[in-house]
Amino acid sequence: MGQCSAGDKLLVARAALHHWEEPCLSGPPEAETGSGTVFFTGCPLKCCYCQNYSISQEGLGKEIDTDRLTAIFLELQEKGARNLNLVTATQWLPWVLPALRTARQQGLQIPVVYNTGGYERAGTVRALDGAVDIWLADYKYADAGLAEELSHASDYRDICENAIRQMLLQTGAPQYDSEGYLKRGVIIRHLVLPGHAEDSLNVVFRMKALQEETGVPFLTSLMCQFTPFYHAADHGLGRRVTSYEYRKVVDAAVAAGLTDGYMQQKSSAREEYTPPFDFEGV
Repeated sequence: MGQCSAGDKLLVARAALHHWEEPCLSGPPEAETGSGTVFFTGCPLKCCYCQNYSISQEGLGKEIDTDRLTAIFLELQEKGARNLNLVTATQWLPWVLPALRTARQQGLQIPVVYNTGGYERAGTVRALDGAVDIWLADYKYADAGLAEELSHASDYRDICENAIRQMLLQTGAPQYDSEGYLKRGVIIRHLVLPGHAEDSLNVVFRMKALQEETGVPFLTSLMCQFTPFYHAADHGLGRRVTSYEYRKVVDAAVAAGLTDGYMQQKSSAREEYTPPFDFEGV
């Protein structure tokens, strides 16, 4: 078992319609449909504040095989999912890719979203060309020391930027269907952390540089939903983000021209927005 906590048995923690992604993925919260989200066990990052720590770091999940995973993909589509949203799936690609191929042969037609913490090798992104329609990627840190302290990944910035660069070149500008749901493109998320607004500003500047370098537009999602889960308080993250901190980052994004995307209400920083990992649908 490696850094990502994956062994030789596929583990999935939850599969259900999810209503709390960006609106272009899940639609309005009251909609009967949503994003067909599959949460996989494990993660290559070790974030001390992870709200999903029970599955990302503590191994919570249910063992299934490729056939069951294929069936889950199709069941989510039948329930009205607007897309198939794979959360932290890289460590399970030997199961995920065959399941996607078979599901498509059996009628899977909705876009595939690859929901990642951004710590992906560019080669992995290239290997997923044709399998993934939408990249939903974090850009967590610009500073190597902060990335090491909070996620045990001092090389995070370079790894993340190389991956996002490949995502942009591979996927191109955002494309929408007739109802306004995203069907192709890249969304880059950034979670503002309490006490680290300056690093967030650097992330914004580097995101802008990536857009200028590639010439490919993307959607920006700036989040203020940080809640001090897990070991956050042990690393100086024992509070929520202030309105001043978040507004400072939003203003910087607007000044940089990163205005196509989303910001959050402060009410998003609530524990009830973390889904229950009860193996629903698995």
